[in-house]
Amino acid sequence: MSLTDLEELAGEIRELILTTVAKNGGHLAPSLGTVELTLALYSVFDFSKDRLIWDVGHQAYTHKILTGRRDTFHTLRTLGGITGFPKRAESPFDSFGVGHASTSISAALGFLIAAEIEKVNRKVIAVIGDGALTGGMAFEALNHAGQLKKNLLVILNDNEMSIDKNVGALSEYLSKIRLKPQFHRVKKEFEDFVKNIPFRDVGEKILLAANSVRAGVSAAVFPGAMFEAFGFTYLGPIDGHDIKGMKDVFSRVGIINAPVLIHVNTTKGKGYPPAETAPEKFHGVGKFDKATGLVIKKKSPPSYTEIFSQAVIDCATRDKKIVAITAAMPTGTGLKKFAEKFPRRFFDVGIAEEHAVTLAAGMAAGGLKPVVAIYSTFFQRAYDQILHDVCLQNLPVLLCLDRAGLVGEDGATHHGAFDLAYLRTIPNMNILAPKDENELRQMIFAAFEKNFPVAIRYPRGSGLGVEVKTNPEKISWGKAQFVEKNPSAEIAIFAVGTMVKFCVDAAKLLREINISADVINVRFVKPFDKELVKKSARAAKILVTCEEGTLTGGFGSAVAEFLADEKISTPLLRLGIKDEFIGQGTRAELLNMCGLTAEKIAQRILERLNEIIFGFLTDIR
Repeated sequence: MSLTDLEELAGEIRELILTTVAKNGGHLAPSLGTVELTLALYSVFDFSKDRLIWDVGHQAYTHKILTGRRDTFHTLRTLGGITGFPKRAESPFDSFGVGHASTSISAALGFLIAAEIEKVNRKVIAVIGDGALTGGMAFEALNHAGQLKKNLLVILNDNEMSIDKNVGALSEYLSKIRLKPQFHRVKKEFEDFVKNIPFRDVGEKILLAANSVRAGVSAAVFPGAMFEAFGFTYLGPIDGHDIKGMKDVFSRVGIINAPVLIHVNTTKGKGYPPAETAPEKFHGVGKFDKATGLVIKKKSPPSYTEIFSQAVIDCATRDKKIVAITAAMPTGTGLKKFAEKFPRRFFDVGIAEEHAVTLAAGMAAGGLKPVVAIYSTFFQRAYDQILHDVCLQNLPVLLCLDRAGLVGEDGATHHGAFDLAYLRTIPNMNILAPKDENELRQMIFAAFEKNFPVAIRYPRGSGLGVEVKTNPEKISWGKAQFVEKNPSAEIAIFAVGTMVKFCVDAAKLLREINISADVINVRFVKPFDKELVKKSARAAKILVTCEEGTLTGGFGSAVAEFLADEKISTPLLRLGIKDEFIGQGTRAELLNMCGLTAEKIAQRILERLNEIIFGFLTDIR
């Protein structure tokens, strides 16, 4: 296509992205910022044989539209529709499935090595954002790629943001490069001057001498030297919205026989003024009015995140030892208000979850009371640090896992379905799950009083609208709580966190057909209330566990292990998420699909009860 056609196409793609995300929600600002970059890449490379690896993938909507999904783009992030991230099963052009940060360079290097071994001639390109470059894994991959000297092309998409404004020394470093492009002109002009000295051997000696001292002085003369120290040829920064300029650069990198990093500056939210003005609000956004940019919100109770935010501030006001840590998401986790009130006690470490947890461990060992707030799915990345640095030393670190359970339209990469299972195996770990927002506040206050590791998991979105007490009641540590207790109950339902409300409603449905059930709010997944489980198992015909998490290794598994150890033969029905990855859809759709609605919980209980008593199934309807 001609340059004019490409620029016109960029406008059409922007309009399609904007219209679709306004209707469905999604990652608007990142994808608007990479329209021209994606078009330039597709204009130069042949991705039917070459490979394009996106980091995180929330900036890949243009890529999806260009690779056979324009006509289905309206289904973005809906049940059965196309995903919001590259997914190998969705398209052969989605070379690598992504959703978490800092993975692209490692994967791209793997593709390049595989191509060499298989004797396939192909280019491999990784596109990584400046926020993702703060993750340690990205630097591990840069180091290895430089060592191997493979012809890897890395595009650094620098928009000065991840979800929130980037922080740290790397961000400052890139800012220097953005602000001082004259350094690159100086470097090139010097090299051209030396090469043109008439006496060739003299010129080469001068250039060699200059290169030999550059390691010591280049930080002052050439900021891109950090990448060259890794063995990369650094080019840039270039305008990420100049299609012609990018095509020219991309077309010429093939002559460089070394890893290449091209630094591209883009504007997050490009072309849509509300997103350009407030890119953090349009990073991942719900449905909004395209004309005004106003997010469409229904009136609802405060979110769990808001309750967490205020509770931590209130605790920190009383106790000066409390400090807060997050990994590049102060807004998403609710810690932005904490940062405003206690700036010296707040730490945003960038996309570096492993560092966040070990930093907290060091703080705790030093006498502080750290809280680390990260989304459940991203805490997975710090499993080793939780195990070795926090729990092995039994340090008082509070881990707050936001977005636990099924998060909805972001899909498989973002569901917090595994936290109960991966945390439950670790000695010294205490795991709590509140049934509502008031109980979340109670648990936060209680956790700060303990001198050992505590994890609290809670869901995305609004609370139930219950009264949140300023002065929370004390919680009996490790004890469950009856929510409904019926004399001669045939069934005992142990519900974890968000499932308490659904199980209460399921018990009502069962009462309508004269089946009584106790509903117990588990509260503590570890240590769980073994005495109450034992007592209930001996009194009921069926024991039921219900959790918004994977059944493999979750709370139901803990109860099954306990019953086996105690030689208790009461039938156990475990309800939760099966051993599979769940796709995208609204949370209500996904809960229904997983059998975690009141109706489906009641039906499963009835089926098991009739199977045990009568040997056949009955439909509750």
